[in-house]
Amino acid sequence: MQSLKLMALGKINPGDIGLTTPVKDANTAVTSLLNTVYIWAGIIAVLVIIVAGIIYAASQGEAAKIKRAKEAIIGACVGLVIIILAFTITQFVIGRFS
Repeated sequence: MQSLKLMALGKINPGDIGLTTPVKDANTAVTSLLNTVYIWAGIIAVLVIIVAGIIYAASQGEAAKIKRAKEAIIGACVGLVIIILAFTITQFVIGRFS
């Protein structure tokens, strides 16, 4: 019902969507956004590893399923390394310029 109220007014106030403090610094906003993206990407990568592990365990020796699971695990691990590197690089850059 609240979303209908917001759409009827045509204007959204920060308090209406849960923002209590306004963002005054672009570095803070970018850092917060990137950290959220990194957290979600990490969660997804871990979930892929878990699902691929289940597929591997349930493959019953089928070569196609084993290959698919191994490729998914390797891809998710590479993704985690990239996420960690991206996080480290962005923290370094933002730390230098803020």
